[in-house]
Amino acid sequence: LMKELYQLISQLESKIPFYEKANSSISNSTVGWQIEHSLKTIFEIVQFVKKSNPELYQWKFSFNKALVSTIGFIPRGKAKAPKLVVPDETISESSLKNSFQKIKEALQEWDSFDKNAHFPHPYFGNLNKKSTEWFLNLHTKHHLKIINDICKNG
Repeated sequence: LMKELYQLISQLESKIPFYEKANSSISNSTVGWQIEHSLKTIFEIVQFVKKSNPELYQWKFSFNKALVSTIGFIPRGKAKAPKLVVPDETISESSLKNSFQKIKEALQEWDSFDKNAHFPHPYFGNLNKKSTEWFLNLHTKHHLKIINDICKNG
């Protein structure tokens, strides 16, 4: 799963030249906003997982997670990004390159995390390391689709 995430991050990185592109019929935000939001999400989740206490992890059934796992994608416009992962700064080519560097550094530690390291997802409940990998892939693919649609139709 992490190998797939690295490939998705590379795809995101290849979209930097289009960071100013927008298409309001697809999204109210630019390609750059989509990239930065995706990277902030990965970074903040890695930080949560890193600080979590694996002994406190408890699995609990989540209808939302089961539904999204079954359909295989996040429906557009259904969820609102938590403030923590909403880009607030001006997005530029250099700010995006810095964010990619930050992500690559943060992910270097991932393999050393305990399998029950976890983070509390607002819709899917507590996600352990493997479920977190699933979510990071799902979320990144969701925003890549939006980016590709903006670039195709923008």
